[in-house]
Amino acid sequence: MHAIRRILFAVKNPDSRKQGAIDKAVDIAKRLGASLELYHAISTPVFLDMQPLTGTSLAELKREALDLRQRRLEAHAARAGTRGVTVTCKVQWDYPPHEAIVRRASQSGADLIIAECHEGSRLKPWLMHLTDWELLRTSPVPVLLLKNTKPYRRPAILAAVDPSHLHAKPARLDSEIIAAGEGISASLRGSFHVMHANYPAVFGLTLGDPAIDAATLAASYEEQKRKDAEDFKTFAEKAEIPRARRHLVNGDPVYAIPKAAEDMRAQIVVMGAVSRSGLKRVFIGNTAERVLNHLPCDVLVVKPPRFESRVNGKSRGMRVVAPTPLMPLPV
Repeated sequence: MHAIRRILFAVKNPDSRKQGAIDKAVDIAKRLGASLELYHAISTPVFLDMQPLTGTSLAELKREALDLRQRRLEAHAARAGTRGVTVTCKVQWDYPPHEAIVRRASQSGADLIIAECHEGSRLKPWLMHLTDWELLRTSPVPVLLLKNTKPYRRPAILAAVDPSHLHAKPARLDSEIIAAGEGISASLRGSFHVMHANYPAVFGLTLGDPAIDAATLAASYEEQKRKDAEDFKTFAEKAEIPRARRHLVNGDPVYAIPKAAEDMRAQIVVMGAVSRSGLKRVFIGNTAERVLNHLPCDVLVVKPPRFESRVNGKSRGMRVVAPTPLMPLPV
């Protein structure tokens, strides 16, 4: 992961008075020595039939909406500027939100995107929204997804790696995860830990094979566990991770990673996301997606080298909708 010099913070709602996430992003930018752009994409559709009802042209509506939200962002930026961080603001009509954020990050040369996780259910507020998933899937630069607004105070940062590459991760991705975790840990003056969930795939692949007896299955499983442990040890030693900060955990990563993060009170978990070539869409992978939904702490997601986003670089502008005869007009 390259040095972070420019950060794009995706403002979910500029009209909200409480902006704890912006305060947190400003603190991160200050510690990283980076500039910060507050960005908001207006993605709300505009109905053509609103013009005769309001007497306002689409051009006027577009300009007024931009001006209003620009002023809101500038008010937040002025407060943030008193903390010695260079803060700029940008508002655009563009949709869908995740594509707009990726486009703007590319245009501004951002090294990191920070976004506030959309609210889930009342009982599980950290559950991730479709927009969050799509942003993580499509962004070519690392994304720090904030699941809470608590400021970092010498945070414990946990990097989840898979040196055996049992889940089809590119070999260099683990190195990117370590580099990202160490970099942000040093800037935030936190403690950096590395873990591997030792869960051999051979167990699931051979369980239903009638030609494999129980003894052979058990032996294969234990042998794979031993190899995975050795791979993790070799990887950690090469990365110069102190023994006290290496964590080899037996169990399904879907549950082992959140449990390890909870046990050490980690404030950030660093993970990798992969793209699947040959498919029409880019996605993170079943294991990572299930882990992310179980994590109540912030998540830094990095991509393998030379990851290419499939988001079109041209803004879509204002989303204008012509109501159908059965569609009621907005009131």
